[in-house]
Amino acid sequence: MTLLALGRLRVSAVVERAGPTRPTWLLPDATPDAVERHRDWLAPHFLDDKGRLLQSIHTFVVQAPELTVLIDTCVGNDKDRGGRAPFHMLRTSFLEDLTAAGFPPESIDVVVCTHLHVDHVGWNTRLDGGRWVPTFPRARYLFARREWEHWSRERDEDTRRIMVDSITPVLDAGLADLVDEDHRVSDAIWLEPTPGHTPGHVSVRLRGRDAEAVVTGDLMHHPIQMAEPQWATPFDTNAEQARKTRRGFCERYADTAVTVLGTHFHHPTAGRIVRHGPTWRFTSAPGSEP
Repeated sequence: MTLLALGRLRVSAVVERAGPTRPTWLLPDATPDAVERHRDWLAPHFLDDKGRLLQSIHTFVVQAPELTVLIDTCVGNDKDRGGRAPFHMLRTSFLEDLTAAGFPPESIDVVVCTHLHVDHVGWNTRLDGGRWVPTFPRARYLFARREWEHWSRERDEDTRRIMVDSITPVLDAGLADLVDEDHRVSDAIWLEPTPGHTPGHVSVRLRGRDAEAVVTGDLMHHPIQMAEPQWATPFDTNAEQARKTRRGFCERYADTAVTVLGTHFHHPTAGRIVRHGPTWRFTSAPGSEP
């Protein structure tokens, strides 16, 4: 699904899975009454009739002249996630859907992981003959150095599984580059440090002629966090830093022409941040495709 044209750049999204999420699982402060306060601008795209937050797990593919960049690789198939839903041993058609959208694995030049959480690195690899091999054989995989250093020191079982099946095989194949959090992929694509959710978390800036966009990563998981930037998720490494980053992001991009592409935002995924009193809201972006 093509979301946005930015001059000579085209941004597409390929969805692995999408649907409702129980609000307090994602955001403990998102009680039914607190969520209902925002129904007028969230429904129907981001809030369903049962008061559940609508979310998506998808990848963004950015087509630039002579360069195709894939941002975040979702959950992946066949991954042991300790028997716990919703990510354990998935069997989705994501890779087939990516190919059908015009992006077979061998067409990808660069893979950017905004951070190394389970739902952003899964399709870095695929199972082949009992071995985990890189899914995108021609691509350079970019991991923020600080992010990799943090998670490679962790010893909990969940993190170790993710590193073993989704990160280490890419490193062993010599396809990974550990980069700074402001690394430039090209003149039109570069990283922006947005720490808090994880220590080396990055967003991705895009510029095509006179049009610009930014991919959020997980500095926010749902548009409701624009109106409630203090709402943190249990998955934040540093909740206070994440709040500060989220507020700074909204201040920086509110009421500008920069299109915001939410990494977990349900369709329509592309929009603009607009100020609303002391906080912000999300609105569909002109020029994005319905």
